[in-house]
Amino acid sequence: MTTIAVLFSLQSYATAQVTNSNQPNFYQVSPLKSNPLPLRSNIFNYSERKRRLLLKLQHPIQRIIPNTFEQEIHLLLKLNERKLYVYRGDSLQASYPVAIGKPGWETPTGKFKIIHMVQNPAWENPFVPNREIIPPKSSNNPLGERWIGFWTDGKDEIGFHGTPSVKSVGQAVSHGCVRMYNHDVRKLYELVKIGTPVLVTK
Repeated sequence: MTTIAVLFSLQSYATAQVTNSNQPNFYQVSPLKSNPLPLRSNIFNYSERKRRLLLKLQHPIQRIIPNTFEQEIHLLLKLNERKLYVYRGDSLQASYPVAIGKPGWETPTGKFKIIHMVQNPAWENPFVPNREIIPPKSSNNPLGERWIGFWTDGKDEIGFHGTPSVKSVGQAVSHGCVRMYNHDVRKLYELVKIGTPVLVTK
């Protein structure tokens, strides 16, 4: 009888399990797993929005960087060395021997900018009463083939220029201007522009 009761009890428990398994709410899945697609869709949409936002932010930066970090030409004139150095950023592009101002007519030191550029300039002699003018391309034109002015007192200018006196290059012989070989000043003329910084040091 005891055995029968136990078997009956086990059978009733099994029947209850089968019966309850047919109940629609017996195996209830947690809300997190009940509808996984919307959750995945949200993750995808968030990632996609983030990716598109990053792309939008990157495009303006790529356009701005070349202009922002473009390295400009600047000039360094070292009077004691009688040398002109041309830099693009920190990179040395060229150097040229020069003649500088003689005692009493020293080339001014300081920070300047190129203010005047002329190809094949004429020269007006400031040291004679009638202000004699020597035309462009003249073999005895003291300014040579190019003029690149960087200093003025409102009346006279000082600048880089060519010279027919090639033996004077490397000396302190001018009235403040910076003489260069004609082939060098032509090259310099192509590298600079109005506003190019010029630093003159001892």
